[in-house]
Amino acid sequence: MTPRARRLLPIFLLVLVALTARTLWCQAPGKTLLVGQTMGTSWSVTLVEPDPRAREAIQARLDAVNAAMSTWDPDSELSRFNAHASSEPFPLSSETLGVMSLAREVSEATGGAFDVTVRPLVAAWGFGAGARIPGAGPVDEDLVALRARVGFERLVLDPAGGTAQKRHPQLEVDLSAIAKGFGVDEVARALSELGHERFLVEVGGEVRALGERPAGGSWRLAIERPEPDGRAVHAVVELRDLAMATSGDYRSFYEQEGERLTHIVDPRVGRPVSHGLASVSVVHQNAATADAWATALTVLGPDEGPRVAVASGIAAYFIVRTPQGSYETRRAGQFPPVHAAGKQGR
Repeated sequence: MTPRARRLLPIFLLVLVALTARTLWCQAPGKTLLVGQTMGTSWSVTLVEPDPRAREAIQARLDAVNAAMSTWDPDSELSRFNAHASSEPFPLSSETLGVMSLAREVSEATGGAFDVTVRPLVAAWGFGAGARIPGAGPVDEDLVALRARVGFERLVLDPAGGTAQKRHPQLEVDLSAIAKGFGVDEVARALSELGHERFLVEVGGEVRALGERPAGGSWRLAIERPEPDGRAVHAVVELRDLAMATSGDYRSFYEQEGERLTHIVDPRVGRPVSHGLASVSVVHQNAATADAWATALTVLGPDEGPRVAVASGIAAYFIVRTPQGSYETRRAGQFPPVHAAGKQGR
């Protein structure tokens, strides 16, 4: 398995907890588990009612999202926009413009802590598409030059005209912190159009639950303990007609001269975050919004993050590392009740 594949493994586990439980679901009459690959990661859908049309509909929606928003596919709509080294308007689909517009709303609400133009800085620190080989970090002069190309205010959107425009010709956009969530929403929409009212969708760890689980009641999902090795359950949350996304610094990082450098880069300063916040889970009506806000709150950190979440009406669950090597948790907004692992009941 490549390092990229390991980084993009889902960070949510269905709380029945093991894969054997998923296999039983797949075999049980009237309950279907579908799985596949997309956006460099995996997807899974649990249907309460089987449907031979579902797999094709799911994959078609996810393939469309990937074709529009992938930074790894040089022929994607987004890659062509990034290669457009000009300040002239560039035509984009309504879907891509809609995701960019949502990203901008989160950027404005967080003072630039979320910024889809941060890609050159992320690559300079050794992460993502076009990344340099991790080693000596960029020097201050490099960061100054790169930051001149970064800033959500340098991306001009014209949804009515169907175009986006760069105020700096070398500006690049990376939608990886929101596209998986959008993919979840697209799959949920496709299943609803097929008449399904009870299902669970997961793409790369971002989830959306509709209706009741097969046994009745809310869907039970786990928030993972933020540790680089192993996949332990930290807590359990119950969802119904909601989406949840988690962002964390514990899967994709490296150490350099005793310093831990994560793939989560603060666009405001151009450097990886260095606070004690290990992960943030956000619950929202749609997965794209939850996805973007989870990243934004991770950048903001353990103190500013909860304050901004409350002020913005965002429901979030924070796991913070303590100096003693343990974890403490903080909640913001109307985050659903959280149960300790093993104590969620039936």
